[in-house]
Amino acid sequence: MVRTVDKNNVRLDVFVSSEWGVSRSNAKTVIEKDGALVNGVKRQKSGFELKKGDVVDFEVPKPEVLEVKAENIPLDIVYEDEYMAVVNKPQGMVVHQASSYKKNDTLVNALLYNLDSLSGINGVIRPGIVHRLDKDTSGLLVVAKNDEAHKSLASQIEKKTARRIYYGLCDGNFKEDEGTVDKPIARSKKDRKKMAIDENGRRAVTHYKVLKRYGQYTLVRFELETGRTHQIRVHAASLHHPIVGDEVYGGSTALYNHGQLLHAKELVLKHPHTDEIMRFECELPQYFQAVLRKLDSKLIINNE
Repeated sequence: MVRTVDKNNVRLDVFVSSEWGVSRSNAKTVIEKDGALVNGVKRQKSGFELKKGDVVDFEVPKPEVLEVKAENIPLDIVYEDEYMAVVNKPQGMVVHQASSYKKNDTLVNALLYNLDSLSGINGVIRPGIVHRLDKDTSGLLVVAKNDEAHKSLASQIEKKTARRIYYGLCDGNFKEDEGTVDKPIARSKKDRKKMAIDENGRRAVTHYKVLKRYGQYTLVRFELETGRTHQIRVHAASLHHPIVGDEVYGGSTALYNHGQLLHAKELVLKHPHTDEIMRFECELPQYFQAVLRKLDSKLIINNE
């Protein structure tokens, strides 16, 4: 398939991701492995700079035969039709296998058992996966059931038209009632398992709004504009208000010590086939609600 570039100074991987509806990381991998034709010349640098009028020819990889094992793991399926599904992922569940995690207890293993089909664009390890949640982040995640749906949903996330809203309990008392963190993020140079604020990293934007103050803690609504790895966790820590329970980024554990209290609560997107605006919302997990009830009871006592 061929596309013509309509503006200057566009990275090849960004253009491919936008026009062909694949994730930027997937576009980068394919370009560096197989290349893309730019004005008939094979280019294998994902950062190659395109100019207005350039003609790009890119082939989306054919789906691989799925080999990941289906497992009978219960799933909270919030919505499902023939094109997509929305699931409420529990805390503690890894989304998909990787070189560092090869157990068959991931969300993908559960999806293969519970759904009748999944897109294959992301290969055998990540069928259906359009975006991810960290292992200890709970909440809503959209899954593509065929490749056309996957392209549409991935494009919405890439172009920032899909809305992803999280609730998090943070350490400390926020100075402002609302604000925006616009700080680039990259892999930490000190610890490759962590992300960090880095002026040479990819742009990352998070909007936040205080929902309730508990003195020592603050319940905050976060909305992603971009979707970098660990973005909310890193940005919250950069404000000196890390997520409670998030030991990786300095969160306290006195109140809760089983992972970060961060929940993907709302998801708004266009249906990949009908273009209907769809809104999904799920309650905070019981353990998260229990922590808030405990804080509420302390507020009542302190105000008496």
